[in-house]
Amino acid sequence: MKAVVLAAGEGTRLRPLTEDKPKGMVEVDGKPILTHCFDQLAELGANEFVVVVGYRKQDIISHYGDEYRGIPITYAHQREQSGLAHALLTVEEHIDDDFMLILGDNIFDANLDDVVKRQKEDRADAAFLVEEVPYEEASRYGVCDTNDYGEITDVVEKPEDPPSNLVMTGFYTFSPAIFHACHLVQPSNRGEYEISEAIDLLIRSGRTIDAIRMNGWRVDVGYPEDRDKAERLLRGGEPEASAN
Repeated sequence: MKAVVLAAGEGTRLRPLTEDKPKGMVEVDGKPILTHCFDQLAELGANEFVVVVGYRKQDIISHYGDEYRGIPITYAHQREQSGLAHALLTVEEHIDDDFMLILGDNIFDANLDDVVKRQKEDRADAAFLVEEVPYEEASRYGVCDTNDYGEITDVVEKPEDPPSNLVMTGFYTFSPAIFHACHLVQPSNRGEYEISEAIDLLIRSGRTIDAIRMNGWRVDVGYPEDRDKAERLLRGGEPEASAN
């Protein structure tokens, strides 16, 4: 299964760590965030990395070249950071089957393999790793609603009044149907092409999307303090009760 890694972001909130490098090259516990992503995807059986680059893309390309751990790397260029659905469309020509998608600023120690296994069962058109967060934090994320079978019935991006406290993390599996949905997405109020809107279009078209609850932890490295938190966890520290 191919693995798509979204790594085009500038990382303005991570400054000063990103003053001279893209977000994915910020080191966490001695190695770039992207290396953590690649290692995890390799363990999940990825047979090709398709990496979306943008800001300071040459830093990433020069560092990794055309393969990592013997797994070939293909690069796709996102010229403008216009949302995750827009980023995903840059890899459409390279994908012809089910694939993994990871956000290149997330570090996991969690059950990503359960998501991949569910995708391979052919019962679902997509599967997402999701986690519960305190309700007061849910509005910061893409919030999911599910039915009694654990299928996602609705996704809302950063809602003021969240329908649940179950949020998307940065790891997904999709079939190529997601690309058609991404083509139909219109810019949000933020002016971005949101992945949550593409997912909602999949659901409305009758596709099945399963929610796999996270067992473990993840850190979205958006701020310098998140980098510090990820390092603490990687070195064996305990996650906070409401860690996210």
